[in-house]
Amino acid sequence: MRTTRTGTAVRTGTRGNIAALTVVSVAGILALTGCGLRDHREDVGVSGSSPSSVPSVAPKASLPPGRPLGTDAHVPSPSGVDGTDATEVSEAWAEVAYGYDTKYDYGPHDAILRSARWFTPAKAAAERSYHPASGAGAEWNTWAGHRAWTTVKVTPDDDADGPADTAVLAYRALYVEGTARGRDGWTGTGPRANVYLKLTRAGGGRPWRVAEVTTVEAADPPPLPSPSEPAASPSTSMSPSASMMFSNPSSTTPS
Repeated sequence: MRTTRTGTAVRTGTRGNIAALTVVSVAGILALTGCGLRDHREDVGVSGSSPSSVPSVAPKASLPPGRPLGTDAHVPSPSGVDGTDATEVSEAWAEVAYGYDTKYDYGPHDAILRSARWFTPAKAAAERSYHPASGAGAEWNTWAGHRAWTTVKVTPDDDADGPADTAVLAYRALYVEGTARGRDGWTGTGPRANVYLKLTRAGGGRPWRVAEVTTVEAADPPPLPSPSEPAASPSTSMSPSASMMFSNPSSTTPS
C-alpha cells in the first residue's frame, strides 16, 4: 500500500499492516456489539452437557434428581414395543418422556431419564450427565400445586416430506397432546409439542434407538372472542410459536 504526503511516497511496513488490521478487527467487533448484534461465540456448548442445554451467563443451582417412585406413582411403562419398528420406538419414547408425576419428579428431565432405555448410548450418557438449572417453569408449578401427573396422546405428524428410512437411519415426527390430573381432583392441560426424532441402529433387524430430539412446544390457542367482539383474523390471532407448530418445521438439530 502506498500513501502520498507532500509529494513523497511512503511505504507502510508489514508490522504497520498487521497493527492496522488488528485495530480494524477490534473496532469492528466493538461496533457490532454496540449495535446489539449477537456474538455467536457464546453459543459454543459445554463438554458433557445435554444437547438441549444452553450455557447461561451465571451458573445456577441444579435441580436434584426426582424421588424414587412409590407405589402410587403414575408414570407410563409401555410393554411389547417392537424395537425393530422405528415408529413404535418413537411413540413409546414420547409417551414416557412426557409422562410426568410431580409428586415424585422435580422437573421434566426426570421423565427424560426414564425414557433413556430407547436412547443410543451416546444420547443416554449426555442426558445422564446433564443437570437442569433450577426452576421447571410456571406450567410445571401449576401441576405441582395439584400434585398432578400427566398422560399424553402421541400421534404421527409426518407430512411425507421427510427422508425415507434406510437400513440404519430413520426420522419420525410426532405430535404430543397431554392432560394433567391432580391428586385433588383437578384436571388441566398437559404437555403439548411437536417432536422430531432421529433414530439409528447398528444394522438391519437390530433395535432402533433415539439419537437426536428436536422439540417445538405448542403455544396456547388464542381465546375465543366474546359475542360483542369481532373474531380476529388468523394473521393476528396466532402467535409465532403457534405458526411454527402448524407449519411442521423439519429441523433435526439435537435438543
